[in-house]
Amino acid sequence: MVTLINPAINAHEVVKHFIALTYQPCCQIRQKFTSGFVKYYLTKTEAENQKETTSCGSTEDEEEASKGEDSDDKGHLVKILAKHVRGASVSVAYKRRVAEDLVSDLLGVFQARLASSFFPVLEPAIGVGSAFEGWNPRGHDAVYRLLVPLKPPRGHTFHLELGSAEKMPAKSRVRVQLQCTCMRGQGVGNMLCFVHQPEEALRTNQDSNLLSDLCTSAARPGFYLDVQKIARWFQTLVSSAWGEMAQWHHYSMKVLPSRRSCKLQLTNACGRSLFVEVMFGVQQGNSDIFLSSQVAEHPGCFIPGTTWAESCAVAEAKFFRHVAKQAPQDTFHLQCLQLCAGILEGTSLSTDTLKTVGMHLLNTLPPTSWTRREFVSRMQDIMWDLRKCLEEKRLNHFFLGNENMPKDITLPPAFQAAEPLNLFQCLVQDPAAHAKALRELEEVQAQLRRLLFCGV
Repeated sequence: MVTLINPAINAHEVVKHFIALTYQPCCQIRQKFTSGFVKYYLTKTEAENQKETTSCGSTEDEEEASKGEDSDDKGHLVKILAKHVRGASVSVAYKRRVAEDLVSDLLGVFQARLASSFFPVLEPAIGVGSAFEGWNPRGHDAVYRLLVPLKPPRGHTFHLELGSAEKMPAKSRVRVQLQCTCMRGQGVGNMLCFVHQPEEALRTNQDSNLLSDLCTSAARPGFYLDVQKIARWFQTLVSSAWGEMAQWHHYSMKVLPSRRSCKLQLTNACGRSLFVEVMFGVQQGNSDIFLSSQVAEHPGCFIPGTTWAESCAVAEAKFFRHVAKQAPQDTFHLQCLQLCAGILEGTSLSTDTLKTVGMHLLNTLPPTSWTRREFVSRMQDIMWDLRKCLEEKRLNHFFLGNENMPKDITLPPAFQAAEPLNLFQCLVQDPAAHAKALRELEEVQAQLRRLLFCGV
């Protein structure tokens, strides 16, 4: 008999084993081995989930008790998987609430402190990224990211200078201009106008001056929002406000080094940590597209603090909420994405690439096609679509030029009128990278088959 799984293989490799089953050409082989494999995987990962606690001696998963018993019948495979996923989802949902409550409470303190200042207005935070979309490829090491929209304070306006959409994410800047408030003094006391009384206004508000504290003057006339200055400012606010927070009694907090965001590490009494990252954004009109402080940094490449990246993170989170509203209760689309992300970890194929493939498929197939019964078929569809895109060296951006967009997602006119943007254009220009990506996908498949059937 073939050894199903080598007991020495760790839980991460076991996840890859399971996804390998979707590549098998013979459904009889898949049915023969899947049930025993998944029970082994669930035993390993359930133990990991139980380690996630809110305080010593009480687990997060206690918020929702598991129901039902595992069955040896292969017909109950998906039910067993659903039980595991439900437990893991409870853990992730708990951490999301902790992150959201923390940032919301911090913003409440900041808004009270800055009410009469001329610093940017901090809007309610928006959860973005896979942890808030409902799938979590990094498991217990996930970073919970929230984007805080910035609005101009009174007497100021933000003007977005957008970069070329041909290069996503487009590199843009946010110019800050002073606005006459001479005719808007009602209701704000004897407010001085920065335009017509600049010296007196600046002298009166020298401790809360947006232009001098959070902007950088460019070569051309004007002031531009500086991401790095904003990050340092926000980090200082967090450190000074922590003693006022209710979370102070339950967690120790550490501000981690970051040039373009505010990264926080919360550690409870048992030594378990939760990582939260606060990013900053400026909204494009009334759309779901933002200029974000989060810009991909490459070694040896200098990125000025005045550079902002066009981000679809909020629109992506909104799309997944849209799918969740349309989908049946037993939909497994998030689990498909999460398991596919596991198989691709360590390759040159990024999570963002997988997400784009998945969103195109979610937008094409009806919601009823993602139920438990179709779980393995949808896994195959995602991986085969990814392979097809690689072979054709073409993967269209999901939002640019997509005519089949849900109505509740608001895009700028330029996005709607744009031609589809090929995210794999870099592979067209770099044959070596294209060959490497195809080779990695083939090697992963071969490795998984060896691990599954030979345990090596």
